Amino acid sequence: MKLAQLFAIYPQLKWGRQRSADVSSICRDSRQVRAGCVYVAVRGTAHDGHDFLPQVCRSGAVGVVVESEAKIPADYQGAVVSVADTRQALDLLASRFYGSPASSLYCVGVTGTNGKTSLTYLVEAIFKQYGWLTGVMGTINHHIGTHVWPSQLTTPDALELHKRLAEFSSLGAKAAAFEVSSHALAQHRADAIPFDTVVFTNLTRDHLDYHGTLDDYFAAKQRLFDEILWTSTKPELYAIINQDDPYGKRLRVAEKATRWSYGERDADFCFQISRQDFSGCEFLVRHPRGRAEIKSPLIGRHNVYNCTAAIAVGIAAGVSSETCAAAMATFAGVPGRMERVANGKGIHVFVDYAHTDDALRSVLTALAEIRRLSGSQARLITVFGCGGDRDRGKRPLMARAAVAGSDLVFVTSDNPRTEDPEAIIADVLTGVESADRDQKVFAEVDRRAAIARALRSAAEGDVVLIAGKGHEDYQILGTEKFPFSDVQVASEFLK
Repeated sequence: MKLAQLFAIYPQLKWGRQRSADVSSICRDSRQVRAGCVYVAVRGTAHDGHDFLPQVCRSGAVGVVVESEAKIPADYQGAVVSVADTRQALDLLASRFYGSPASSLYCVGVTGTNGKTSLTYLVEAIFKQYGWLTGVMGTINHHIGTHVWPSQLTTPDALELHKRLAEFSSLGAKAAAFEVSSHALAQHRADAIPFDTVVFTNLTRDHLDYHGTLDDYFAAKQRLFDEILWTSTKPELYAIINQDDPYGKRLRVAEKATRWSYGERDADFCFQISRQDFSGCEFLVRHPRGRAEIKSPLIGRHNVYNCTAAIAVGIAAGVSSETCAAAMATFAGVPGRMERVANGKGIHVFVDYAHTDDALRSVLTALAEIRRLSGSQARLITVFGCGGDRDRGKRPLMARAAVAGSDLVFVTSDNPRTEDPEAIIADVLTGVESADRDQKVFAEVDRRAAIARALRSAAEGDVVLIAGKGHEDYQILGTEKFPFSDVQVASEFLK
C-alpha cells in the first residue's frame, strides 16, 4: 500500500517527501520500526510513544501519527499526521492497511463481565451448523477451523485484531465472533469494526484496578452499543441484551439498530427450563420469529442464558430455529468453562474460569440447583483463589460467594504474580466469619495441594468446583509462567 492511500483520510496531513513511499508495516512499538514503517505514538500507562520519536524518525519511518509534534526532529522528511487520539487513529489505519477485512465478514461482538467466551463458541457452533466457517477471538485463543493462534489479551490490540480478521477472511471465513473487553473499548481497539450484531451478557464488579469505578467500567461497555454501533455500515444491525441484568436495562442502543432482549420472562427471547441435571438441560426459547426446543449437554442456568443469547445471534443472522437447536444438541462445551473432569469415583468434578464474585456465585447457584432438583444430599466443595496485582476489593466478595454456596471451601493461590500469595489469601479471608475458619473454610497456599485436599474430602456423589483459572495451562508466580492445569492436576489425583 502507498502512503498516500493509507493517509488519504487525513486532511491535516503534512506530506514531507514520502508521498509515494510504500508502507511495509504499521507499528506502535519503537523497537519494531524499519524502513517503510508508519509509527503511531501511543500514550500508554508505563510509556509514552512520543518519547521515542527522535529515534523512530531516524530508523526509516515513512510516516508518524502523533498527538503532539513537539518531539519530531526538525529535519524529519516523512509524513506527519497530528490527531486528537492516536489509539483511534491506530485502529482506523490498521483496518485500512489490512484491507478493511471486517466489512466482508458477519461480525459479532460480545461484551460483559461473564459469559463472553462461552457465547462466542456457541455462536461459532450455530454458524458452523448453518454452513458458515467462523473465526473466533477471545480469552482462550484465536481460531478458525484447524488454525489456532495463541491469545495474550481478551481482545487483541488493533493491529493484531485487523490482521487476524484478514487471515480469517483469507481462509474462507464468512463470520467472526469475538470478545470485546472493557479495556479494548476504553482504548478504542475495535472502533473501526462494522459490527452486524453486538451482545451484552451482564456486568458485575471486575477490572476496577483499571477503570476505577463500576460506572466507568459500564461506560466502557456502553460504547459498543451506541458510539461504535452508530458507525457500522452493515445493512441490518442488532443489539442483543440480557434484560435480567440491571445494567442491561440501563444500556442505550443506537437508534438504527434492532434491540432484542433475552431472559427468563417478558423478553424477546424468553426461555423456559424443563429439565436440569448433571448430564445437561432441556429448555424452550420463544422468540419473535418462532420457537426453539433445545436439548444441551451444558449444565447450569447461566449456560441457558448463554445458549439463548447465541440463538438470538443466529436468528438475527438468518439461521433457523431448527439449525440453532441442532447446534446446541451437539455442542460439548468450552475448555475451562464448567469443564467436567472424568473419573471413576462417582465425584462430579468441574473446572471453571469463574474469577469474580458474581461468576462464582452464578456457578455455585447452578450446581446447587441441579443438586436440589436431583434430590441429592451430596456436598458442594469449592477451591478458588484470587489473582495478584489485580482489584483487591473483590477478594472478600469472592470469599462470601464461595462460603454462601459451598459446604466446604479451600482458599488457595490463583496467579499471585508479584504479590505475596499469603497476603492475597489474607485479603480473601477478611470475607470469612471467624467461626467458619478451619471448620468450613481452609487456607492452602499451594494450589496443587488445595486441589488434592478438596478431592480427598469428596465422597461419591459430591460436587467439586475448581474455580478461577479455567482453561489456563500455567500459573504466574512473580513475573514467570510455570506449567499448571487445573484439569490435568485434578485428573492425576482422581486416577
